[in-house]
Amino acid sequence: MRRYLRVVVLCLACGFCSLLYAFSQLAVSLEEGAGGGGGKPQAAVASWLAGGGRGAVRGTGGAGPAAHPGGSGRYSLKIQPVEKMHLAVVACGERLEETMTMLKSAIIFSMKPLQFHIFAEDQLHHSFKDRLDSWSFLQTFNYTLYPITFPSENAAEWKKLFKPCASQRLFLPLILKEVDSLLYVDTDILFLRPVDDIWSLLKKFNSTQIAAMAPEHEEPRIGWYNRFARHPYYGKTGVNSGVMLMNMTRMRRKYFKNDMTTVRLQWGDILMPLLKKYKLNITWGDQDLLNIVFFHNPESLFVFPCQWNYRPDHCIYGSNCQEAEEEGIFILHGNRGVYHDDKQPAFRAVYEALRNCSFEDDNIRSLLKPLELELQKTVHTYCGKIYKIFIKQLAKSVRDRYATSPKEK
Repeated sequence: MRRYLRVVVLCLACGFCSLLYAFSQLAVSLEEGAGGGGGKPQAAVASWLAGGGRGAVRGTGGAGPAAHPGGSGRYSLKIQPVEKMHLAVVACGERLEETMTMLKSAIIFSMKPLQFHIFAEDQLHHSFKDRLDSWSFLQTFNYTLYPITFPSENAAEWKKLFKPCASQRLFLPLILKEVDSLLYVDTDILFLRPVDDIWSLLKKFNSTQIAAMAPEHEEPRIGWYNRFARHPYYGKTGVNSGVMLMNMTRMRRKYFKNDMTTVRLQWGDILMPLLKKYKLNITWGDQDLLNIVFFHNPESLFVFPCQWNYRPDHCIYGSNCQEAEEEGIFILHGNRGVYHDDKQPAFRAVYEALRNCSFEDDNIRSLLKPLELELQKTVHTYCGKIYKIFIKQLAKSVRDRYATSPKEK
């Protein structure tokens, strides 16, 4: 009898262990299938990694024969998290079309997925949503729309600083608390090479650097800060904040030296005292405040060359951005409204070409010849005389991303 009971107990124990094993295998398979985001997002990520380009992401996703060399018919695809590049812009007034053209230029050439953070006046939200949702078939970006918000106790003062909404960028580290790194750009920016390339500069920061910008001027004789500023500014000619790469985790943690107190202040504590001290002496609003901060904390700034923020100042009186002459323009910054008037037709030609460009591969490949013909019409201006620097990197970007048709890939 005892022997019989022992056999029964042993059988029950074996059955229980088998049941536990079955449940554990089921749990593992469900966990791998979820991948943190559901089936459809996984498929998009997998195709992105496998195809290495926009054409692959457009497809149905999943893995093809390349995923299991040897043709065994069985394979395991490990979905690795893909780093997103976070890009922020602030749009107010009549800046919808300009902003959409900037976002399009970012999407066309970039390789990693993009996360757009769009801060806009309430009346623009519906238009942004309609336009961006019409691009959702690309599966290469996500976006979030935010209202324009300033600290409540000083909101009116911040909003009227320089241009409406411009100083919103100062508060991005405090609003986007979950974002580690961010590329902020003005609405009048055009990417002529992948966002990935400027994003990679984050890895070049040393241990003390928290942000990156380009000099305001290359030629001190025409510099604004060194001739007219009534406040401290970074370096010899100041820096321009239209393209600003930020490690926001470091910005939130840092205690900044300043000329208001011997106590170092964090980012959220230093902005209003700076404005109160210098508001009668600053001309360019938030950019001036950034110059003051980095004047006192120069070790915190990584300075990238002018070709990453190329403006009319670099050619209006003759070419003075040597890096752009050698390698072409990487990021075009059409400040002073030059995309919308006839003062700098070379800048306007590039803007119009990208604004009218669709996302079709053939359309992008055929972008260059008509643009070059338009640029040749601008040689009566100083910027037009060196028109080839406007298409040098653009041609490379088109060639690298769209050199072959989807059938040949």
